[in-house]
Amino acid sequence: MFKFEKTRIKGVYIVEPEVHGDARGYFMETYKESEFFAAGLKYKFVQDNQSASKKGVLRGIHYQINFPQAKLVRVLSGEVFDVAVDLRKGSDTYGKWVGEILSAENKKMLLIPRGFGHGFSVLSDFAEFSYKVDDFYHPEDEGGIIWNDPDINIAWPTTDGVILSEKDKRHPLFKDLKPELVVKDNL
Repeated sequence: MFKFEKTRIKGVYIVEPEVHGDARGYFMETYKESEFFAAGLKYKFVQDNQSASKKGVLRGIHYQINFPQAKLVRVLSGEVFDVAVDLRKGSDTYGKWVGEILSAENKKMLLIPRGFGHGFSVLSDFAEFSYKVDDFYHPEDEGGIIWNDPDINIAWPTTDGVILSEKDKRHPLFKDLKPELVVKDNL
């Protein structure tokens, strides 16, 4: 069983699995198509990805332009602050963000529909991050927005010692995105 909690942005959900634990450890289902479909979340995931990062690493804000991806993200070890930014033209929440702390301990997941930018910041000494996507990654199709964009104004838990890739350092401001460089999957 899963609990699907709506967030302040339509289509983004916090997903909490039912965890069965005892003195030996725990067991949980991390995805069950029939339950997600019954909740109206009808995504066909085609690929699983995993990354590992040390404390202070911030990945994002990334999105796919012509091949947008829905994502179901979770943390296998450690803790991250995960963020989804609405890039759906015509949405009432265009340019707004929602964030959630995901950890191995709380076992929460974030479901991010197509049309969103995504990023996360590692809060623990080390974190392993896993996500399902409903379309394949096309490296030539990636777009990005600078992590500390003043118009989006994400309230990252910490900005001290942020570690970025060279690519993420060069992302443009939200206001400077050309229309053809924004997600094509509209409402």
